[in-house]
Amino acid sequence: MKLPLDDKKFLTLIFSAIIVVGLEVMSLAGIHLPNPYAFIVFAAFILGIGWKVILGGITAVFHLNFSNISLLMVIAVLGAFRLGEYPEAAVLIVLYVLSERLEDIGIANSRSALDGLVSKIPKTAYVKSQRDWVAVEKVQVGTVLEIKPGEMIPLDGVICSGDTAVDEATITGEPLPKDKHVGDNLYAGTLNKNGFIELQTTKLSNDTTFSKIIRLTFEAQANKSETQKFIQKFSRYYTPTMIALAAVLFAVPVFVLNLDFNHWLQQAITLLVIACPCALVISAPVAIFAAIGNASARGVVVKGGKYIEAMGKVRAIAFDKTRTITIGIPIVSDVFPLNGTSREELLACTAGAEIFSEHPLAQAIVEASVREGFQPHKADGFKSVAGKGATAKCLVCENENVYVGKLEFIKEDNRTDEIAEDIVEQLSAQGKTSVVVSFGNGIAGIIGLVDEIKLDSAAVLKELQALHIETFMLTGDHKNVANYTAEKVGIQNVFSGLLPEDKSQIIKDLLLQHKFVAMVGDGINDAPALAQSTVGIAMGASGSDTAIETADVALMNDNLALIPFLIRLSRKTLQRIKFNTVAATGVKVVFIILAFMGYSNLVFAIAADVGVTLVVILWSLNLARFERPGNSAATNS
Repeated sequence: MKLPLDDKKFLTLIFSAIIVVGLEVMSLAGIHLPNPYAFIVFAAFILGIGWKVILGGITAVFHLNFSNISLLMVIAVLGAFRLGEYPEAAVLIVLYVLSERLEDIGIANSRSALDGLVSKIPKTAYVKSQRDWVAVEKVQVGTVLEIKPGEMIPLDGVICSGDTAVDEATITGEPLPKDKHVGDNLYAGTLNKNGFIELQTTKLSNDTTFSKIIRLTFEAQANKSETQKFIQKFSRYYTPTMIALAAVLFAVPVFVLNLDFNHWLQQAITLLVIACPCALVISAPVAIFAAIGNASARGVVVKGGKYIEAMGKVRAIAFDKTRTITIGIPIVSDVFPLNGTSREELLACTAGAEIFSEHPLAQAIVEASVREGFQPHKADGFKSVAGKGATAKCLVCENENVYVGKLEFIKEDNRTDEIAEDIVEQLSAQGKTSVVVSFGNGIAGIIGLVDEIKLDSAAVLKELQALHIETFMLTGDHKNVANYTAEKVGIQNVFSGLLPEDKSQIIKDLLLQHKFVAMVGDGINDAPALAQSTVGIAMGASGSDTAIETADVALMNDNLALIPFLIRLSRKTLQRIKFNTVAATGVKVVFIILAFMGYSNLVFAIAADVGVTLVVILWSLNLARFERPGNSAATNS
C-alpha cells in the first residue's frame, strides 16, 4: 500500500501512534507517568488526535444514533479513563483514527488507476482558425485543431490532414501505437506520438468517449455489490447490538452476581473495542475498487461492484457472432476458376466490375485481387441489380460483359453446370458466401467469402470452457454460417436465424438453467439480450456510444481474452472478500468469547482490531496487481 509520507497530518498521526504505543509498553513494564501528568498527557493525545471521533460520538448520543461507531469508541474511552487506564484509552483512540486513515488510503490507492484517467484529460486545445489555445469546454463540433507530436488529443474527431501513430492505451488498454491517416477517428485522452496532424472535432468535451469512460467508471463506485450492501446494512444493526451486549456483560456480573466492578467493566470495554466493525465494513469496497481499477487499466469499463461480483458467479456466456467472435468484415477464402479462366483473369476482371460497388463483399474481392498483385481491370457500364448482383463491361478482356452475383442471378442469362452448383453447395455447407462470375458464356469461376474469425476467438472459448463456463452462440445468420463459425471456435450450443427479441428470450431461458448468464455483443442489435442477461458485455472498440451506454461491461479494445481474465479477477475478488469477512468476524468472535469468559485483554483487543484492518486493506489492494503483465507474483497470487 502506498502511504502518503508527504502528508503532514498523516506523519503526525504515525508519530503520535508510536509515542502512545511506547508509553503503553512502558506502562505494561511497570513504568508509569506520575499523576496528574499522565491524565494531562493522554487526554491531550485523545483530544488532539481523536477530537472528531469524540465530537461524533457526543452528537450520536443527542441524535440517539446508537449505530454510530464513534459512540462505541467514546464509551470505551470513558470506561478506560474510569478505570485509570489512560495509556489504553489513548492507544485505543489514536489507533482507531489511524485505522480510519488507513481505510481512506486503501480506497484512494484502489482508485489510483481511475484517478490516473482524469489526469490525462487535456484542458485546452489549439484551434487553427484562432491561432490560440482554447479551453476544451468551449470548442464546438466541426472545429479544426492542430496537434503536434507528443501532445494529448483533446477531443474526439477525424484526421483531416497528416499522418501519425497514436497511443490509445487510455481507451483500449493496448500498449502498441496504431497508425492513423486522413479520415481515421481519434479519441480524446490518447497520445499523438510522431506526426503533426489536423483534427476536425466530432464531439463536445462532455460527450467524448474518454469522458464517458471516466464518468461511468467513477459512477461504478456508487453501484455497490450485493456483499457491500449486506455488510453496510448489517453494520447498522451490529453496532447497537454490541453496545447492548457490553452493557449486559458489565451489568449481570456486577449487579446480579456481585462480582468485581473494575474487572467486568474492563471486559465490557474490551468487547466494545473489538466490536468496532472497521475491518468488516472495509472488507468489500477496497477489494471492489482495486478490481475495477485493474480492469480499467486494461481497457475494460466495469459499471459497478455488483458486476464484478456477478462475473465471478457466471456459469454460462452467450456470444453474438458478427463483430464479436468474427471481425465483421468478409474476406475472400476460396477462388475457383472454371472453364479455362485463369485465377488472375477471374479476380482482376471481377474486381474491375465490383470496384464501383460499396457492398462489403465487392470491396473484399477488390482487396483480394490487389493483395495477390492483380490490378483490377478498367470497366464501365456498371449496373447493380438489388438483391441479386451486378453487371459491367470490362475494357481489358476480350469478353466484355461481366456478370457477378448469386447463382440464380447468373442462371437468368447464362448456362451453368454441375461442377459450379456443387461448388456453391459445398461453400454454403461451410458457412461461406458464394459469388458466381460469368463472362457471358457459362460460368467463369466462383469466389467464396467468409466473415473472418478473430485470431484469439478459439483460444478464448477454450479458456472459458477450462473455467467451467458453458458457451453459446446467438446469431441472426444462416444456420450453415453459424455452425461453421461455431465449429471453428469450439462452441457446441448454437442458435441461428434469430431476431433481437429471439436472443432476449433465449437469455431468459438460459437464466432459468444457469442463474448467472453473461451476454457478449456489439451493443446495438444485441441491446435487448445485453439488458436481459446478468452481465451484458459490449464490444466497445471505436468508442461505440451504444456499447458504452447500454452494457454493464465494455471491452474498449474488443479483446475477447479480457473476458476470461475478468472472470478470474472477479472470482479472486469474491475470494478476497470472503477471506476479509471471515478474518474480521473470526477475530471478533474470539475476543467476544474471551470477554464473556472474563479473560479478554484490552491491549490485545486494540492490536488485533488494528492488525486485522491493515491485513484486510493490504490483501484487498493486491487485486490491483492481479495478473498484471510482468508481475509473476501477482499472477500467481
